[in-house]
Amino acid sequence: MTDLDKALGDISSIRREMARSTQFRGYGPATLAATSVLALLAAWAQAVWVRDPAKHVAGYLELWVSTAVLSAGLTGVQMYTRTRRMHSGLSDEMIRMAVEQFLPAAGAGLLISLVLVGYAPGVVWMLPGLWQVVFSLGIFSSCRFLPRPMIVAGAWYLATGLVCLAVGDGRALAPWTMAVPFGAGQLLVAGILLVAAPEGGDEE
Repeated sequence: MTDLDKALGDISSIRREMARSTQFRGYGPATLAATSVLALLAAWAQAVWVRDPAKHVAGYLELWVSTAVLSAGLTGVQMYTRTRRMHSGLSDEMIRMAVEQFLPAAGAGLLISLVLVGYAPGVVWMLPGLWQVVFSLGIFSSCRFLPRPMIVAGAWYLATGLVCLAVGDGRALAPWTMAVPFGAGQLLVAGILLVAAPEGGDEE
């Protein structure tokens, strides 16, 4: 290894350590509030077009998976542009860290969905609760580089997920089981970011 390679490696290590000790400001409150609106619109669409989700599981999944993908896309695009602005030289490390924290939970949620739909369709009603529990784990995992109050949002999704699981039957597929947790939850996340990490505190 040449001196140049060693120096570049040391710089990369320093940048990673700096990223780990820096609060992530790539999530924008306005965009997260918009995902709350998307959840409410999806719940309204379900109430109108998928009135019996237990008998129309495919339609239910198409609706909510599409909503999740759209929300993730909006959040991802905004996170990229905002991180470039907020963290400048550390943007690549900060984005990579944010993705690494949440990706395991997202992957677990996808795999759980595929397994239940493919091999245990009789318990598909558990999906809303499981989605929320998995989402809470992603938030808890990300809390170390987000404002401390974000743990409240993780606890919210964990509690709502457990409530949905406690319903114990097809009623767990009702529109409110997604509208209330994600509609209120994303507003809670946006509010925490707005108060705990105001725009005035942005990094140069």
